Amino acid sequence: MSATLQLPTPEEAQQAKAALRQLAPLAAARRSGNIRVRHEGAAAERSVTVPREAFELFLEILGQMADGNAVTIVPVHAELTTQQAADMLNVSRPYLVRLLEDRRLPFRRVGKHRRVLFADLVEFKKRDEERRRQVVQELAAEAQRHGLGY
Repeated sequence: MSATLQLPTPEEAQQAKAALRQLAPLAAARRSGNIRVRHEGAAAERSVTVPREAFELFLEILGQMADGNAVTIVPVHAELTTQQAADMLNVSRPYLVRLLEDRRLPFRRVGKHRRVLFADLVEFKKRDEERRRQVVQELAAEAQRHGLGY
């Protein structure tokens, strides 16, 4: 993960929004296969084929930039510090450390430091979101049973 994330400037956000408007129909028009991208304006015109998944990721990046968000790409096999992992879960570092020590989230030690695999963090987050969704459904069902109008 990059330690120097910067928010896009308003001009960059506008450029991203304009690019997204132009490029999004390309992804929608062809649901399978690769996307061909051509660079114009250089001394020699170049064209390259990119995998659909990479193009869709590029569109996601443009969308985030258009919304004024900073973006980083993290490989699934990357190891994160406890602070990076806490930031990704939007929790405090002490809370994350408690999750690690309670073995609710796998980690390994590098010297005296803990490292969390990004893939494990994503899986934990998915399980946690599913658990939260189930709790909300149970609460809504309980409210229905008691006629609370939810």
